[in-house]
Amino acid sequence: MAGLTPEGSQFDARQFDAKMNDLLTADGGQDFFTSYDEVYDTFDNMGLQENLLRGIYAYGFEKPSAIQQRGIVPFCKGLDVIQQAQSGTGKTATFCSGILQQLDYGLVECQALVLAPTRELAQQIEKVMRALGDYLGVRVHACVGGTSVREDQRILSSGVHVVVGTPGRVFDMLRRQSLRPDYIKMFVLDEADEMLSRGFKDQIYDIFQLLPSKVQVGVFSATMPPEALEITRKFMNKPVRILVKRDELTLEGIKQFHVNVEKEEWKLETLCDLYETLAITQSVIFVNTRRKVDWLTDKMRSRDHTVSATHGDMDQNTRDIIMREFRSGSSRVLITTDLLARGIDVQQVSLVINYDLPTQPENYLHRIGRSGRFGRKGVAINFITRDDERMLFDIQKFYNVVIEELPSNVADLL
Repeated sequence: MAGLTPEGSQFDARQFDAKMNDLLTADGGQDFFTSYDEVYDTFDNMGLQENLLRGIYAYGFEKPSAIQQRGIVPFCKGLDVIQQAQSGTGKTATFCSGILQQLDYGLVECQALVLAPTRELAQQIEKVMRALGDYLGVRVHACVGGTSVREDQRILSSGVHVVVGTPGRVFDMLRRQSLRPDYIKMFVLDEADEMLSRGFKDQIYDIFQLLPSKVQVGVFSATMPPEALEITRKFMNKPVRILVKRDELTLEGIKQFHVNVEKEEWKLETLCDLYETLAITQSVIFVNTRRKVDWLTDKMRSRDHTVSATHGDMDQNTRDIIMREFRSGSSRVLITTDLLARGIDVQQVSLVINYDLPTQPENYLHRIGRSGRFGRKGVAINFITRDDERMLFDIQKFYNVVIEELPSNVADLL
């Protein structure tokens, strides 16, 4: 294998695994984690409340995904859990179900706190929580930046069972005592890897210090970098580790291709050639910078192609409107950056184009995991310049996939 690794390869699988192992075996790491192997192949035999089951089926779930088959029950039992599985496999519904099962609905106080790295993801979780808890009468509120603090305070004081939010705004609400931690018994970190890489570590820590000492902790993540495990050792008690191993992080059902564009300046032509295909279905185009989102949007529009665009410099309101247009299908092509890769849960996306390859192999999963969610078909097309060959190699190694060259009949694949 080593002989195949081209010079300067960023990702060293062995080093990653070795670091992981050291961490798990250090000072009795083995007895730090307990494993949980029971598998429940239907929602009916998980012992969930009738009204929660109604919500799950009404939402359109029929059979639990792999992570749901193993992850819902230990969470419902009140155990601390670390659950790792790729994007689009139903992690959100796993912890939402676990929380909804354990709430005391007679007590209108915040009993569960869920943290997520972006506003979009927090709002997405709030939606799922509300839908699944529809028949239980759950009260959920998303506390995120970019919205009115006074409005947050008003809703919190009227009473909610669950708060989902981004670390900054949640910490702010706790500090102002608008969010009271006294009854919080469940604490969930979603996309923990991403929160740590965004520098939220200290804030998560500060929030944790304010919670009751007996709180149940759930950590959910697509990748588990060693830093994420370190943070879990600090606040978890004998957590159950439910792991989908990296070489099982296949992106099943998603066909992946590359196009050799050779030079950066030839990408635009290639994209325009593909535009007719893009517009048949809904597609997301990823680029690596906000400036490039604006540049590419202008270029596409000047050629009379309809596209929407969103990135982190836009205010929340604008992003919401654009995402609504895209979800409703009135716009079919969305140009965006990684920032939003995790919050976009659009059922109909069946094509993802990496106009720029992601700078980290892990982000590849988050981007293309947007398509083909829950076992539907999807296609991912990667534009490769000469400088990208190195990264394409890393991605193929990281996910144990072969990314073939794009055939000419791309429309037939969708």
